[in-house]
Amino acid sequence: MGASEIIGLLGGIALFLFGMAIMGDGLKKVAGSKLELVLYKLTSTPLKGVLLGTGVTAVIQSSSATSVMVVGFVNSGMMKVNQAIGIVMGAILGTSVTGWILCLSSLSGGSGWVTLLSTATLTGLVAVVGIILRMAAKRPSTHHIGDILLGFAVLMYGMSAMSDAVSPLRDSQVFIDALTSFSNPLLGILVGLLFTSVIQSASAAVGILQALAVTGAITFEIALPIIMGIAIGAAVPVLLSALGANVSGKRTAFVYLLIDVLGVVIWATVFYIANAIAHFDFMTMTMTTVSIALMNTLFRLATVIVLTPLIGLLEKCVCLLIPENPESIREEQEMDRLEERFLLHPALALEQSRQVTDAMARRAMDNLLRAMDLVHKFSDKGCRAVEDAENAIDRYEDRLGTYLMKITGKELSQRQSEEVSKYLHTISDFERISDHALNICDAAREINAKSVVFSPEAERELRTLEQAITEILHLAVGAFVSGDLEGASRVEPLEEIVDGLCDEMKLHHVDRLQKGVCTLNQGFIFNDLLTNYERVADHCSNIAVAMIELESDSFDTHEYLNSVKAMKSASFARYSAEYQKKYTL
Repeated sequence: MGASEIIGLLGGIALFLFGMAIMGDGLKKVAGSKLELVLYKLTSTPLKGVLLGTGVTAVIQSSSATSVMVVGFVNSGMMKVNQAIGIVMGAILGTSVTGWILCLSSLSGGSGWVTLLSTATLTGLVAVVGIILRMAAKRPSTHHIGDILLGFAVLMYGMSAMSDAVSPLRDSQVFIDALTSFSNPLLGILVGLLFTSVIQSASAAVGILQALAVTGAITFEIALPIIMGIAIGAAVPVLLSALGANVSGKRTAFVYLLIDVLGVVIWATVFYIANAIAHFDFMTMTMTTVSIALMNTLFRLATVIVLTPLIGLLEKCVCLLIPENPESIREEQEMDRLEERFLLHPALALEQSRQVTDAMARRAMDNLLRAMDLVHKFSDKGCRAVEDAENAIDRYEDRLGTYLMKITGKELSQRQSEEVSKYLHTISDFERISDHALNICDAAREINAKSVVFSPEAERELRTLEQAITEILHLAVGAFVSGDLEGASRVEPLEEIVDGLCDEMKLHHVDRLQKGVCTLNQGFIFNDLLTNYERVADHCSNIAVAMIELESDSFDTHEYLNSVKAMKSASFARYSAEYQKKYTL
């Protein structure tokens, strides 16, 4: 095989992969968001999931795209892992459809009308229609259909180019000897796995194997282990898509790999034991594009048929392999308190809501304290913990808000109505505190990435402010959880001190900038931290105010704060003087 054949082969592979990408993108655009809606809604039974996964993957020509979509659904909580497994199985089967499309490349021309069935003629007609639709169409949907046809044409030209480039290899003893080594099952599986992992497409890997079949050197015993390896390698892009997903998303991605590995283990064991006993004659049968497509489909179909009844067991396996985070288990247990049946008994529903809100309050406080630690001692693990907790607190707000609104539809006493209003007021403040924790985490990440070092004076001031923020957080959350009005009354005086500290620190920072002690780069991050700390104190104030208002039968926050500041009661002044002395720059 000379240089020209090698370049032709690489060019054919490039055209083939490019054509697949164009065709797949066009199919997705034509389908729009309807496929996502269908996947989400119609997965009530495992069989429906398998059929839908197969159909959707056959349409968009990518099991990875279907599986990544499903990982997204599970990650967002829209779908359960159990539902997703059926769709993933369908995607594994549906991706074999591409191999049958590629069988068109084996059509050869004859004479007369038969020439219209040849690969070159068919591809040419498709390309002409595709370019006309793409160039002349005004409607986006027609334009995308043109992309699909052009992608198909490019794919077929690439397939033909690969076949032409490798055809001389049928007479190469070196090539035949190399392929023969792949008849070793373990080596063949490894080759298929590595090759598919590199090109990130099982359909493309099968297509390239079909192109090699024109040499006549691909036999059944060579093709089978490679097909099995390709199946396992197809899980790589799905696993990569789940790197930033939650535990459920990771489980869904991993189940793709688990299904393929189990399929290979089961059928390789059965087949090779049977072959050792019966010595099948067809092991040396020369494979064609059609027989490779058939082998690929049958292998995947057999795997899906055997494992579909075991979806529950597969779910348990991935749950054992990827255990739940203790925090997630705790969250789920807490959320279980919001039982719909309790809504018939408002007093019980309110008590459950109180306990879940208390849990949310503690998690929001812990998350902010964790984020503050990262400012001075950064770690990627700590950052991920802040992000995970923020996502959890978002779920708390969503579930609690929905549940509390349902309670308002019941017959409530005056006191119960006021409690519901208090919880609805405060859950948004707890959620915002966690949002600021994420902002502080981002600032800490920037400090670490840019190796920012604050001046000793700025560092000292920042520590003083953080001590005040820690105390106001403990005051607000502690008062809310225990119903301590005395503790709640201490929050507003400390909030005023925090505001004063932030204003004073900003002035000091400007002074340091003018003296050249600090830089603008340090200043942006420093001011960002001050803004977030100040707003956290504001939310703590809102929480305390909501508690005090409940006791005074008033729900006008601004009126309450104005009256408190205007009166400057003895207790307010005493607390203010205490904090002023404690937190001074």
